[in-house]
Amino acid sequence: MGLFSKKFCDVCGDKIGLLGNRKLEDGNLCKECAKLLSPFMTDRRQSTVTEIKEHLEYRKANQGKVAAFSPTKIVGGETKIYFDENKKQWLVTRLRDWRSENPDVIDFSQAMGCILDIDEDKWEIYHEVDGRQESFNPRRYEYSYVFNMTIHVNSPWFSEIQFRINDDKIEQRGGIAYCEAQAKADEIKNTLEQMRSAEREAAATANMPKTATLCSHCQATTIPDANGCCEYCGGAIRG
Repeated sequence: MGLFSKKFCDVCGDKIGLLGNRKLEDGNLCKECAKLLSPFMTDRRQSTVTEIKEHLEYRKANQGKVAAFSPTKIVGGETKIYFDENKKQWLVTRLRDWRSENPDVIDFSQAMGCILDIDEDKWEIYHEVDGRQESFNPRRYEYSYVFNMTIHVNSPWFSEIQFRINDDKIEQRGGIAYCEAQAKADEIKNTLEQMRSAEREAAATANMPKTATLCSHCQATTIPDANGCCEYCGGAIRG
């Protein structure tokens, strides 16, 4: 086959235009199908056609989760984390009209931890002496800081989500903008840790052996259900 022979997408079957091919491990992907992939998926080239098809099915199902998602808490700057504490889900997005982006909806239990990395950029300041630049004595420097957050995720499609906390360049360590970025990072980290701890406690409670008790409503000997209610009359069992 020639170098410029026509290629077809192995996922949707459409013809791939010039410069529109996205290579897969065992086939080709058109740019329109590639747009539907999760932005957090980084191993597309190592993915097979079958895996990409499965991923796109996941992304299609995710649209229903996005439609049902109702944020109860929002944290961040330009990039935000939206929490739906009622459904125990969260998502990360930069868009105001975030529903149109189909952001990945992630369960609380899938958050495996997060790491904050503060990048410091440093450069020397000079002054001009007789038409040439010379260092100050002692030397002077300017700085800028970027707060980068990495959230580790237990997902078959990606293992981490990375984003920047501060929108604008931070020039002063310990200044107002620096402290605000640190506060946002701490809030994200604390929220993720709290929801993961709550999920672990709930799982541990669910796995505890259940014992029979006397229902104060119907006087039956019952084993409370998952909601702590009598299996016969539905009344709440007092601890």
